[in-house]
Amino acid sequence: MDLNTSSVILRILFVGPMFICLVLSGPLYPVPLNIKNEISSYKDIATKIIDLAVYGAAQNQSYNRLAKFTDTIGNRIAGSENFEHAVDYMLQVLSDDGLENVHGEEAQVTHWVRGQESATLLQPRVYDLAMLGLGGSIGTPPEGITAEVLVVNSFDELHNKSKEAKGKIIVFNEDYEGYPTSVAYRDYGAKEAALVGGVASLIRSIAPFSIHSPHTGWQDYDSKVKKVPTACITIEDAQMLSRMAARGTKIVINLKMEAQTLPPTQSRNTIAEIKGSKYPEQVVLVSGHLDSWDVGQGAMDDGGGAFISWQALSLVKQLGLRPKRTLRVVLWTAEEEGGLGALSYTNKHKDNLGNYSIAMESDMGTFIPLGIDFTGSDEAYAIMNEVVQLLAPLNATKLRKSADGTDINYLMQKGVPGGSLLDDYKDKYFWFHHSDGDTMTVQDPHQMDLCAAAWTIVSFVLADMENMLPR
Repeated sequence: MDLNTSSVILRILFVGPMFICLVLSGPLYPVPLNIKNEISSYKDIATKIIDLAVYGAAQNQSYNRLAKFTDTIGNRIAGSENFEHAVDYMLQVLSDDGLENVHGEEAQVTHWVRGQESATLLQPRVYDLAMLGLGGSIGTPPEGITAEVLVVNSFDELHNKSKEAKGKIIVFNEDYEGYPTSVAYRDYGAKEAALVGGVASLIRSIAPFSIHSPHTGWQDYDSKVKKVPTACITIEDAQMLSRMAARGTKIVINLKMEAQTLPPTQSRNTIAEIKGSKYPEQVVLVSGHLDSWDVGQGAMDDGGGAFISWQALSLVKQLGLRPKRTLRVVLWTAEEEGGLGALSYTNKHKDNLGNYSIAMESDMGTFIPLGIDFTGSDEAYAIMNEVVQLLAPLNATKLRKSADGTDINYLMQKGVPGGSLLDDYKDKYFWFHHSDGDTMTVQDPHQMDLCAAAWTIVSFVLADMENMLPR
């Protein structure tokens, strides 16, 4: 998952370690009785989906499929040869599953390569810091950058100590105040360091918990500011350096990074469908991103979301159902680089976006499902409130205003209603996010089954109702 402060701040207030989301207490518009009755008529189908996904022949299916994929392919950063192997793999298994119109759709993506890298503490002792270069970073000279360190806890402190910063490696030891707030240090730490004459920046990993694990992610240079190399270090090491600095100890680090950005390359979004029986030109889209960072396995971010989106179509197929409008799964490329695959898709399909009932994205883990986050008109919100009541057997009937997802944001900006999976991720998602810890060990097969059932019920009902969601 890629979040940036600008996309999140509009819908989240931050107080201490808690997210407070702006939620309406209920629908503003009354739902006509005929639509209520139509939605209620899907209770039996919802039960069949739950029985198949959670207790029946498809139990653990999405987990086992994901495990085989991640164990076979591993991590898969967009632009890499391994990501294209991942696409080829998915095209084959989606075809084998009997889905329709299985194909890859080209999208141009950024091609950033990490290369070898290290950060070595030279004074007051020799010690190898655990680090990961941040996406898009430039590299260092072959001999690296050796410089004294300035440790700060905030941008304000850096500005106050700007006279001390020239020629130094700036270490940010910011407190974790929730991801939407703290990610600003990863996004803009390099720029802020360069503005005061710093030669590189090392960012405390954006995570609430650590077992000496660095967490990578994309960062944003400013075209008007000199670029300097930037990387993340562990919470433990950032705190250690902060303690040393507080004692007045001179700190010297050698930073070596081979990172480079190669010319853009062609990648592919992965697409499959169940063609609609009555309104095939109309679309309900479910999605997750297939790319990951170049560490870990990308099982949680976003293998789980991608594979429950495949599972939504797979369960419909296994039950012998065919909705009135087309049910389409898209597994995005280059979400981590800013949703480049989704931007390409939106541009290529712009003439048909009026026929999209909803675009759904799962990219906050596949933990215990709680409901759906939704963006759309008040009339559509009222209808969605009825649809999520079908998730009562899963205890997942919450509906919150404001769907979020790097990929579906492009579609929502064009007026397409959006939905994202609401699950019980709390802060544990960010324990593993963008780190070597993002492996199948994070995933729970039963929780994936619950998420797949919820995702399937919502997407199928919206695809099969007589009318699209009103805008």
